Amino acid sequence: MPPVEKPPLPPFTKAAAITKVRLAEDAWNGRNPSKVALAYSPTSVWRNRNQFITGHDEIRAFLTTKWQQELDYRLIKELWAFGTNRIAVRFAYEYHNANGEWFRAYGNENWEFDEHGLMAVRHASINDVAITEADRKFHWPREPHNGRRPDNHPSLSELEL
Repeated sequence: MPPVEKPPLPPFTKAAAITKVRLAEDAWNGRNPSKVALAYSPTSVWRNRNQFITGHDEIRAFLTTKWQQELDYRLIKELWAFGTNRIAVRFAYEYHNANGEWFRAYGNENWEFDEHGLMAVRHASINDVAITEADRKFHWPREPHNGRRPDNHPSLSELEL
């Protein structure tokens, strides 16, 4: 069976890198761990904060726990830089915990892709900041587009985040 491909494939142009970032944002906003895991190589290696994760099973388990704890999750990613098979992203997401306390997480990711467009390596550095509900900036509805940020919603740069 031929390997699964996740276009756009390396080598990346700026337009392809921007598309890859938006596809990742859309997938994460959909909050489906099984679907999101398919964008990663079967042996993908992550460093996420202080956690080290390898392979689809660990990715699914990590994301399942994440989205059970980070409620009403909304994410925006923005291209920072790119190379032949690497993309650097900055992002912010908002969520609340089970106690109703709101947070905005700020971070950077470094991604490396295999020849099939699957992410083989992901390094994420993330900081959480407590916010009030009134401080939220990400208000789009989860439905009807499975959590996808509307095209007319401001970017991180436009929000000055």
